[in-house]
Amino acid sequence: MNPSQWHRRSVLQASGLSIALPGLESLADTDVASNQEDPEPRKAKRLVCIGTYLGFYQYAFFPKQSGRDYELSELLQEVKGHRDDFTVFSGFDHDAPNGHAAWNNFLCGKTPNEYSLDQQVADHLGNSYRFPSIQLSAGKSSRSMSHTKQGVALPMIQRPSVLYSKLFASDSDRKRTEYLLRSGKSAMDAVLEDATQLRRSISKTDRVKLNEYFDSIREVERRMKRQLDSEIETPTTNYRLPDYDPVAPTMQLEAERLMYDLMALALETDSTPVLSLFIGGLGQVFTINGETLQAGYHALSHHGNDPDAIRDLIKVEREHMKCFDRFLMQMKSKTDSRGQSLLDSTIVLLGSGMGDASRHSNRNLPTLVAGGGFSHGQHLVNDNQTGKSRLLGDVYLTLMQQLGIPAEKFSNAHHNLNDRLG
Repeated sequence: MNPSQWHRRSVLQASGLSIALPGLESLADTDVASNQEDPEPRKAKRLVCIGTYLGFYQYAFFPKQSGRDYELSELLQEVKGHRDDFTVFSGFDHDAPNGHAAWNNFLCGKTPNEYSLDQQVADHLGNSYRFPSIQLSAGKSSRSMSHTKQGVALPMIQRPSVLYSKLFASDSDRKRTEYLLRSGKSAMDAVLEDATQLRRSISKTDRVKLNEYFDSIREVERRMKRQLDSEIETPTTNYRLPDYDPVAPTMQLEAERLMYDLMALALETDSTPVLSLFIGGLGQVFTINGETLQAGYHALSHHGNDPDAIRDLIKVEREHMKCFDRFLMQMKSKTDSRGQSLLDSTIVLLGSGMGDASRHSNRNLPTLVAGGGFSHGQHLVNDNQTGKSRLLGDVYLTLMQQLGIPAEKFSNAHHNLNDRLG
């Protein structure tokens, strides 16, 4: 099979399975979707939005100094290897009401449940992709993060195995997918003949890249099998569980790591231009490095300035940042068909609709933007004293414009930060 025939398929196929291919230089000449000239040149091509329901402890997240010579905070130490690849924002929010009910403001702006940032981008960029956008949740979701132009909340995939099936199975039978994973088999086994033919038709460099991609799939499958095997068995009942049932709550951090790995694979295969990941926070009690924490995650976030509770809360948040660090590493190491790193061409937004969970405050939202071709390595502090203060929506306008979207307004925001983040 020649390269043009491979590209017209863009996948390896077998009965019930279809595995999308990563960007390969050998197939780039026939890659109409990824090589067509954009009407307007874009510095970034993809958007990833990650939102933590309980925010971050502000004193551990925000650096004390501003500008480019700032000292990394306790939580940012976990991503120190990417210091020049991200920008931290302090003092930005949507000027929205306080309370958990307003968490949805994170991607929506001043008014909850309005047209969210990720869906605005998906409506502009997603038409030529397998999936215009994918919404995910690590841990049980209690609030929606993504809303359509009509204000409809979009469901989130909560099980890594369901996302795996969406990306790699041609049918949507969850039980069939879980059987494959529990059996210790790999999707790669089913498409081995197709993969062998492909290897013969591509360059040596692409063969190395393809082998790394296949190894990533197998490793994710092994970890998903461990998670599935350790899920809590529920009693028999006539009640039919929904397709998006949650994994065991205490395994949220493992689910989070798997979701990040699958997100990287989705971006590597150009399956979607927009991903959102909700990181939940309810009553689960985590065990970290062999130590069971004193209370559930949600209770720790309402610490009331108790130093022991804050200490354990920061332990959980450090784990979130470690997962994020690993995701950035993958994004930097994976490339598209033109050899550009995925991080360079993908905007990654990490933030929350909750500024201080202990007080239910939606002010001063912890925000970090990585990748996307911006000039990073800085801590931008909002100027609230001179009448030049900006909203978080102004940051979002800059993100959209970097993606080639001619947006001039986002919710109650009418400016941008192109002069400080360009």
